Amino acid sequence: MSIFNRLFTWGKSEAHAVMDKLEDPIKVAEQGIRDLRQDLSNSMQSLGQVKAQVIKAKRDLQHSKETAADYEQKAMLLLGKAQNGEMDVADAERLATEALGRRDGAIERGTVQMRELEKLNAMTGQMENNIQALRSNISKWENELKTLRARSQVSRATRKLNEQMAQVDPSGTISMLERMREKVATEESLAEAYGELARMDHSVDDEINAALSGGGRTSASLEDLKARMGVGGALPAPGEPARLPGK
Repeated sequence: MSIFNRLFTWGKSEAHAVMDKLEDPIKVAEQGIRDLRQDLSNSMQSLGQVKAQVIKAKRDLQHSKETAADYEQKAMLLLGKAQNGEMDVADAERLATEALGRRDGAIERGTVQMRELEKLNAMTGQMENNIQALRSNISKWENELKTLRARSQVSRATRKLNEQMAQVDPSGTISMLERMREKVATEESLAEAYGELARMDHSVDDEINAALSGGGRTSASLEDLKARMGVGGALPAPGEPARLPGK
C-alpha cells in the first residue's frame, strides 16, 4: 500500500509543479515587461517616423512660403518694368497675373502644409507623452518585480518548510519509527528480565556449590561459640528453643 501512496504523492506533486509553472505570477510579470519593452521599442520607431514627417512638412512649408514670396516679388518687378517703360504693359500685366496665380497656389499649399504640420506636431507630442509614461511605468514595474521576486523566493521557501512540518506522513515513516520504538522497548524489557533470571540461577548455583564445597564442616569461630555456649551437635532448628548447659 505504501508504494501506491508514494506514487500518488509523487504524481500530485508533479501536477502541482506544472500548475505552478503555468501560473507563476513572476514569470507572467516578466513576460509582460518584455512585451512592454517591445511596445516601447515599436513606439520609438513610430515616433522617429513621425518626426521625420514633421521635418519634411516644415521644409515643404518653408519652401511654399519662399515660393509665394518669390512669385510676388517677380510680379512686382514686372509691373515696375511696365511702369518704367521697359516692357509692354499688357505683357507685364499678363506675366504679373501669372506670377500672382502661382503665388496664390504656393500660399494654398502652405496653408494645407501648415494644417498637416500642426497635426503631426500634436501627434508627436502625444506620442512623446505616451512613451515617457510607458518608460516610467516600465521602470517602476521592474523595481516592483525585483521586490516581488525576492518576496516570492522567501514565501516559497517558508511555504515548503511549513508544508514539510505540517504535512501528514504519507510513507508511514512516523508509524514505522513508532513500531521500532515499541520493538526496542520490548527487547530492552526482555533483556532485563533474562538478566534477572540469570542472576537468580547464578545465586542458587553459588549456594549449592558453597554447601558442597564446605563438606558439612563448620568454621573455628562457630565451634568456639558452641563450646562457650555448651552446645554440642547441631544447632536447634529455627523456632526451637536453645538448650542451655545443665538443662
